[in-house]
Amino acid sequence: MKFDIGMRIPPKIGEEGIRKAAEWAAGAGLDVLDVPELTPEVKAACDAAGIRVGSVDARGIGQLLSRDEGRRAHAAATLKKQMDDMAALGGRILFVCLVPEDVTLPRREGFAIWKETFPELVKHAESRNLYIAIEGWPGPAPHYPTLGCTPEMWRAMFDAIPSKHFGLNYDPSHLVRLGIDYVRALTEFGERVNHCHGKDAEILHDELYECGTLPASFGAKYGFSEGSWRYTIPGHGEVDWGKVAVRLERLGYQGAVSIELEDHRYWGTPEAERQGIEKAAGHLAKYLR
Repeated sequence: MKFDIGMRIPPKIGEEGIRKAAEWAAGAGLDVLDVPELTPEVKAACDAAGIRVGSVDARGIGQLLSRDEGRRAHAAATLKKQMDDMAALGGRILFVCLVPEDVTLPRREGFAIWKETFPELVKHAESRNLYIAIEGWPGPAPHYPTLGCTPEMWRAMFDAIPSKHFGLNYDPSHLVRLGIDYVRALTEFGERVNHCHGKDAEILHDELYECGTLPASFGAKYGFSEGSWRYTIPGHGEVDWGKVAVRLERLGYQGAVSIELEDHRYWGTPEAERQGIEKAAGHLAKYLR
């Protein structure tokens, strides 16, 4: 079974405009483009380049986890409108990172707010044939407030919302840095995977000795790092993409694996970003195509 390979649009490539980004991605052999928003212009650019739209970033998620009921209601109405507009243009995957607007909000309290807010939104997604994919980035230090980045939280969420229209954006890089078995997680929760990111993480053992799993006191030595780990392109970290591919195939996963470029070696210029995407796609293709 072959899987589509795509990308989230890195910042420098994105600055060149959606038309050029779509044309370059298609020319690089990618199948899917994840976009920050889905508009008629974005849809037309992807169609013209012969590349499909992957995930679309949800707006206003922080307010959905606000302690203020009025702010939550406004954010919910805004997100429903986004779902309607997205569905009308053929979008299917809504990418959601559940970071509250108050990053000091304890996850337990955030979960209680989420449990009140999200069932209605998932029903709306179902009615529009959309699939929500929650991102596993734990959020900013030192509070790490993001909901939905550990198996403990996934079980509670999926018990509260059994619908497969609410599921995961599987990104093994976050699991690696958290010390969570990324293969076991895919085995246990694979049926709830609605989207995947092609991103990796390297464990920096010298830095792990220096500061343990705590963020470095005097700043990380590398970009996209907090000390004992760094995000990388696939092939430069700990993830065995062959094992990931086998499990995605067994699960019957039909979506894409989209490269999320967060690697300091391939950053800062359009040329560096293109090189990083090409290297990442080449490594993933060994296992996914």
